[in-house]
Amino acid sequence: MTIESRLKAQAYGLGFDLAGITTLGPAPTASAFNQWLADGFAGEMHYLERSVELRADSSIPEPGMRTAVVVAMNYGGTQPTGTIARYARSDDYHRVLWDKLDALGAWLTAESGARTRAYVDTGPVLERDLAQRAGLGWFGKNTTLINPKLGSFFFIGALFTDLDLASDAPFDADHCGSCTRCLDACPTHAFTAPRTLDARRCISYLTIELKTAIPLDLRSQMGELIYGCDICQDVCPWNVRFSRDSSDPALTPHPDRVSPDAAELLLLDDAQWRARFGKSAMTRAKRRGLARNAAIALGNRRDEASIPALTHAVQNDPDPLVREHAAWALEQFGAAPAS
Repeated sequence: MTIESRLKAQAYGLGFDLAGITTLGPAPTASAFNQWLADGFAGEMHYLERSVELRADSSIPEPGMRTAVVVAMNYGGTQPTGTIARYARSDDYHRVLWDKLDALGAWLTAESGARTRAYVDTGPVLERDLAQRAGLGWFGKNTTLINPKLGSFFFIGALFTDLDLASDAPFDADHCGSCTRCLDACPTHAFTAPRTLDARRCISYLTIELKTAIPLDLRSQMGELIYGCDICQDVCPWNVRFSRDSSDPALTPHPDRVSPDAAELLLLDDAQWRARFGKSAMTRAKRRGLARNAAIALGNRRDEASIPALTHAVQNDPDPLVREHAAWALEQFGAAPAS
C-alpha cells in the first residue's frame, strides 16, 4: 500500500469524512479573491488584505512545505434549524480538527520523518481552493464547497508536509446546474452573482465579523438569527438529500445553542457570557456582538414580553452599541426607548 493510501486511511480512522492530496503552489482563485477584496466585498475584514501575498501561493506561508493533505469533517447538517448556525453549536471546532490533524501529522512523521503543520481556518491559506484541487468538491453558487456525497455542512482543514506526495485529481465538475435556490433564498440579497458574495450583506458576516452597528436597512431582513446563517445551505438540494448527523461526540451540539432565548442573551454580563460560550466558536462575536444581535432578533419578533429586557438594556447596558440596537428594537413595536 502506498504512503498516500495509508495516510488517507489514517485520516479516515481519525474521524475525518473526506481526505485528498494536492500539491502546494499558486492558488487558481487568487485573482478572483483579490478582485473580491478590491470590490470591497470583505467589509471590515481587513485582516484578509494584510495576507494577500501569502494566500496567493500556498507554498509561501510555511517555507519548505510541498504538499497538503486536505480533510473535511461533517458537523451535522441534519440538525434542526435555529437562530444559531449549526457549526457554532458545539465546542470550538478549531481545537477538534487541530487535535486530529496533529495526530495525523505525528503518524506521518513517525512513518517518514516528514515535517508537518496543520491549518484550520486561521492561517493565510485558501482552504476551499486546496480542497477543490484535492478532489473534495466543487464551488457552489453560494460559495461553499459541495461534495456530492456529503453536501456542504463540513469543516475543512489541511495538513502541510514537506513530503512529495502524489496528488489526487481536482474536482473540476460543476453539479449546480441551473439551480438558483441558494441565491433566491438569501433574505438580504447578499449574492451579487453566482459564486460572488457581498459579505457586507451576509447575515453570517453581520452577526459575527461586523464589529460596529448593523446597517439600518438590513436589520429587519435578518429575522431572529443571532449568530451565523444556514439559509443558503438549508435549501441546497445536495444538503437536503445527503446531509447527515455528525459522528464525532466532540461536535455534539449543546441543547442551549440551537435557538437560545434572545432576551436572556441580551442581559448576559461578560462573566456570564464567558461561562456559557467561552469554549465555543461564538467567542468571535464577543459579548457585545451577541447582545447586539439578540436585540435585533427581539425587535424583529415584536413580542411584548421582551420589552422589559430591551428597556433594561437601553438603560443599563455598559456598551453604547448594545444600547442603540436595543432602542431600535423597542421602536419596532411602538415602545418609546427609555433612556
